[in-house]
Amino acid sequence: MKETLLIIVSYLAGSISFAWLVAKAKGIDLRTIGSGNLGATNLARACGKKWAYSCFLFDVLKGFVPSFAAKFLILSESAAPASLSLWLAVGVAAILGHIFPFYLKFKGGKGVATSFGVALGIWPYYTIPCIALFILWAIIVLISKYISLASVIAAAIFPILMIILTAVLDNWRFDILWPLILMAFVLCSLVIFLHRANIKRLLAGTENKVLQKQPKPSV
Repeated sequence: MKETLLIIVSYLAGSISFAWLVAKAKGIDLRTIGSGNLGATNLARACGKKWAYSCFLFDVLKGFVPSFAAKFLILSESAAPASLSLWLAVGVAAILGHIFPFYLKFKGGKGVATSFGVALGIWPYYTIPCIALFILWAIIVLISKYISLASVIAAAIFPILMIILTAVLDNWRFDILWPLILMAFVLCSLVIFLHRANIKRLLAGTENKVLQKQPKPSV
């Protein structure tokens, strides 16, 4: 019963769309702006970078808080596949809440920021590879100016890095961690799938860039 309640609460927390709420408070339906995505990147287009940064932070927190709390409420002293699966289910519920909010006809964001928060909360198994890939993500964004490209590459590498770490670290055992590795493939595949329109625009050279200097108006 406790585990079920935690999963439900995590989904409800994840379904709070800060991007949609901020835009709505300003009289904007974010679903009709830019990509129509209810995330920080699209919010930046509609309301500015300041609001986008705040949205990104809150989207991370709504994934981190349930996952981090679940470690103490579910996980026993000796990790086992069953308890790891329940811990993971709480985090996945937050991600699914962000992507499929029930009150917005199940059309939300792409789950990158919330997935990042969940990964930070599932210490150390997701946190370590997540921090390494966040650095890679930031480097790709700075060089290419494409957030979508950085997100897709990071999502593709994450489960591979999980397998590598499980193979080289003595205290990471595949027979225990296999639920986390399996779900890493599932979640990262979902993130990539949700970026399919971005991938098409990247291949066509029409994807929007970020961190671009705005041209000065002519006098």
